[in-house]
Amino acid sequence: MNGNESINMRYVLFLACTAALGGLLFGFDIAIITGAGPFITRHFSLSDLGLGWAFSSLLFGCVFGSFASGRLADRYGRKPLLLVVAVLFALTSIATAVAPSFTLFITARVLGGIAVGGVSLLSPMYISEVSPPSIRGRMGALYQMSIVVGIMVSYSINFLLRNSGPANWRWMFASGVVPSGVFLVCVLLAPESPRFLSLKGRREEAFRLLERISGRQVAQAQVIEIEASLHKEKQNWRSLLRPEMRRVLAVSTGLAILIHFSGINTVIDYAPAIFQSAGWKVDGALASTFLTGITEFLFTIVSFWFIDRYGRKPLYIVGSAGMALCLLVMVWAALTGHFYGVLVLTLVLSYLAFFSACIGPVFWTLVPEIFPNDVRGVAMTVPVLVQWVANAIVVLFFPYAFHAIGKAFTFGVLAIMAIAQGVFTLLYVPETKDKSLEEIERTWSVPAEVVIRKAV
Repeated sequence: MNGNESINMRYVLFLACTAALGGLLFGFDIAIITGAGPFITRHFSLSDLGLGWAFSSLLFGCVFGSFASGRLADRYGRKPLLLVVAVLFALTSIATAVAPSFTLFITARVLGGIAVGGVSLLSPMYISEVSPPSIRGRMGALYQMSIVVGIMVSYSINFLLRNSGPANWRWMFASGVVPSGVFLVCVLLAPESPRFLSLKGRREEAFRLLERISGRQVAQAQVIEIEASLHKEKQNWRSLLRPEMRRVLAVSTGLAILIHFSGINTVIDYAPAIFQSAGWKVDGALASTFLTGITEFLFTIVSFWFIDRYGRKPLYIVGSAGMALCLLVMVWAALTGHFYGVLVLTLVLSYLAFFSACIGPVFWTLVPEIFPNDVRGVAMTVPVLVQWVANAIVVLFFPYAFHAIGKAFTFGVLAIMAIAQGVFTLLYVPETKDKSLEEIERTWSVPAEVVIRKAV
């Protein structure tokens, strides 16, 4: 099929970039509290656990958002839900900024997390459903790229507003209204996903959209293949109990747990605290976050050349090994009294480089790829919800573990999880490069024993 593709790259880029803007808001909301953290700690007189709750409250909201959005996306469509989360992003940015108490601040962050959780499921799913197989990896990487851009924007705003008075943290959160508005306008201009249109029997609309994306000949074949993959019974949570769904849910859930238990969001969220513990002053620690953002950005660009050339699985294994190595050196540095200055900065940047070039883009590309068309929305709820729970748990307890239990133990646990992530990928994760979503669905009929035997 790929040989007959005549891809309308400009249109596909518009669709993928529109959905990927949700990732920018994701990154913005996740990282804006990084620079605001020291200021809200003073403003609300927070303990270590209080600070952990301030950081993780958004993530607990993400659990609810991801849980609700999958089922709703299969019922009402991808586009209407993306419009809802765009509005919710804007409203919660304002609510967080004007919160008069810590309780209301947490409430606004939880509500904002509902939007982040929703977009973390909807945007990658939409991108996977509109992208031709030969470029789906690169289009999926746009989502991770947008997350990184959102993080960099947050870092920039945090640094610029750091000395703007006692209300500076309020302006940091309020600035989220601007990207929310841009996202809303772009989604209004985008069509519904062709897979959802087919799922709802709107065959002609699906064909016209696929024709615009890949040409008439490919669109004709795709419509037939998509319709053949759709089960005719009503889809609900019971659909996930189908025999062919058990392995794909187990694989996606394992990846969802390990991506956060290997530490990525603790490094991003608590980067200033890590740098301060390594001897950096507050301004220097905040300035260093620019380097973390630039590193993530540059190495996410690297993933564009790798993900469709070498495949998802090799990148995931290499990235896991590299992250584990960086974390193990951090353990050594903490145990030997070398946890300071340039060494810590170099290790953090190297860790982020491996994640950004290999793990982040692959995770958000791979997860929506591996689920069947007829239950993709409902099924994606499971790994996306699980990864938010894992994320929230790690971020909530990181300050306590880092200060009370110790750096060496904390980074040691994260290193073990990174190693486990690589081994899990080697044994259980299928390669999806250059395959249509319907071809990927059929790979789950291969017995697990055969897959493991080939891997080892």
